[in-house]
Amino acid sequence: MTEFFETYRSHIIYGVVVIAIVSTLFLLTNFINRWLLRKEAEKQPGVPVRPLKILKQTLNTLWLVLGFIALSFIFVDGDKNETLKEYFRLAVHLGLVTVTTIVLATVVNMWFKRKIEEKIVYQYDPTSYKFLRYVAVFTICFLGVLFGLLAFPSLKGVAQTALGGAGVIAIIAGVASQEALSNLVGGVFIISFKPFKIGDVIKLSDTMVGTVTDITLRHTVIRNFENKMIVIPNAVINKEKLINYDLGELKCCEHIEVGISYDSNIATAKQIMQEECEKHPLIYDNRSEIDKQNGKPIVRTALTKINDSSYTIRAWAWGRNFTDTFNLKCDVFESIIKRFDESNIEMAYPTRTIYTISDTNNKVTVEAPSTEN
Repeated sequence: MTEFFETYRSHIIYGVVVIAIVSTLFLLTNFINRWLLRKEAEKQPGVPVRPLKILKQTLNTLWLVLGFIALSFIFVDGDKNETLKEYFRLAVHLGLVTVTTIVLATVVNMWFKRKIEEKIVYQYDPTSYKFLRYVAVFTICFLGVLFGLLAFPSLKGVAQTALGGAGVIAIIAGVASQEALSNLVGGVFIISFKPFKIGDVIKLSDTMVGTVTDITLRHTVIRNFENKMIVIPNAVINKEKLINYDLGELKCCEHIEVGISYDSNIATAKQIMQEECEKHPLIYDNRSEIDKQNGKPIVRTALTKINDSSYTIRAWAWGRNFTDTFNLKCDVFESIIKRFDESNIEMAYPTRTIYTISDTNNKVTVEAPSTEN
């Protein structure tokens, strides 16, 4: 036994030193990670802890891999030492690139997050910062992958070409689909020309109306009034004609239309609709000073259409913003129906007319097509 230790004494000492170093690095990494988590929790209670956990796992994996390679020097012949050294350098390179990428991406992400919170506190538009945060984090991760490829001789040329400048676009265009590129370009156009920003209420169709909550590299997210999140690709929303209720002046005009039968009094119906709109607390007086001097009403009403079996009466009601006009429209519809019932104004409803032609020999019944008032 003594002879064994004497023979392999240097190897045993080397192995013990390697295990001790790996264990120390492992314990030190866990200690620093817990300390950072505690400090960040005290400084910023809502700070994300996932990046720190990923960083800890990456470092611990790196220490284990390097320790395993270092211990392998004991069991291999001298002619294979160069191969192990190459593996060791490769592991160090990939580990450093991974750690640096995670740290940079986390720091940049947190910096943008603080800037976004400051913009919101001071009531500035945070849209650009939110979009640039995705761009910056994506760029850091992309460069991290390229620097990682430099460690592999077969892929070194590709990475150097990409890092050279124009190769970045060439690689992206080669591996990305046309749809992904159009979404990215669409996002850049949205941020550059600002047809809408985060917090704006927009309408793409009757089923897609809501508040913009986020603009990413790929898509735009809006929250509708049912609290459902609608995800729309940037390429789609960039082509669509949309209504931005918060672009420019916030005041909004709502068309309140009601159909009445031919037997109803048009003047009375117009007066009721005007009165119900004007007495609503959310109505907005959009008249100019000249209109007020000329005695024009706050709400204009008019007969806008003569249908097959009904009249359509419209009221132009203004509100301070889209939300007010929507609530005004819902309330006024209900109050108009009550006033119409009290004033014997008949609402339009589906009817079917039957004509009976009689003679001495037979009777013929003719049924006219159904119509809606």
